[in-house]
Amino acid sequence: MSDKAKKEEDEKKKKLAEEGDDEEEDTTSEGEDEGDEGDEEDGDDAADEKPAAKAPPVAAREAPKVSASFARNLWTITKREFAGYFNSALAYIVISASMVLFGLYFFFYQGGIWQVDRASMSRMFDFVPAWICFLTIPLFTMRAMSEEKRLGTIELLITLPVRDSEVVLGKYLGALGVLVVQIALLAIYPIAMFKFPWNMGAFDWGPFWSSMFGLFLMGAAGIAIGMLYSGMTESQIVSYFATASTLLILFFIGSLVQFVKGWPGEVISFFSFQTRYEPFSRGLIDTRAVVYFVSVTVLCLLESFRQLEGRRWR
Repeated sequence: MSDKAKKEEDEKKKKLAEEGDDEEEDTTSEGEDEGDEGDEEDGDDAADEKPAAKAPPVAAREAPKVSASFARNLWTITKREFAGYFNSALAYIVISASMVLFGLYFFFYQGGIWQVDRASMSRMFDFVPAWICFLTIPLFTMRAMSEEKRLGTIELLITLPVRDSEVVLGKYLGALGVLVVQIALLAIYPIAMFKFPWNMGAFDWGPFWSSMFGLFLMGAAGIAIGMLYSGMTESQIVSYFATASTLLILFFIGSLVQFVKGWPGEVISFFSFQTRYEPFSRGLIDTRAVVYFVSVTVLCLLESFRQLEGRRWR
């Protein structure tokens, strides 16, 4: 073989070797590229795969439903009780008779407001609290639970899908709503005398509104006491006299404070509705009196709830 042929053969081998090296490099680079793409895809998948949100606890999911159900049932019972008072003549008679007596006392008793040297409603608020304790609150609460017991509908009521707390609060708010209507009507007197149609001079509205607020708090506590007695008996008469007696005692024991000195007098003053109400009639908001009336209300409602709950298990 000639030198020329050998040289050509060596060049062919060299070219083949170089082509083999190029293919290996291409294969290696392609593998690296595929590996990079695989890593990117895995990274994207890992980023897309976020941890699933944990489902809220069962109690958290059911809480809004329970709240909505409670509010709906409470509103239904309250509306039913409130309408029940005005479906009978009792509310109309009590409110109308009260307004007439308030007017007579305010305008004519011992010369009425005409003997007072200033524009004030203090004379009326000397009489209204005792009247509410003696007549209005006992009449509005005597049938709250007693009538249900007498007719036997209390058994049906506690078997319905409503809570005992909804029944007690619904009946309480219904009676309280009627009392609020009567208290709100007292605003007719100062509006008529000092705004329209007469204008008898400047009127200090501060003591008037504080007195109204005090009446509301005292009335709220009184209705809770009436609910408590109404749940204890099937007789409306017994419920009426028990409520009226308790409220009158709590109101008028304040008159004994001036005769009883020392710690006994302080105890009497602490429990007296009259003593607690006096700051409101002077235009002051006594936080201790607010706490006292709210505490009486809550305690009596809790006891009423306990009575109804105990009846469910008998």
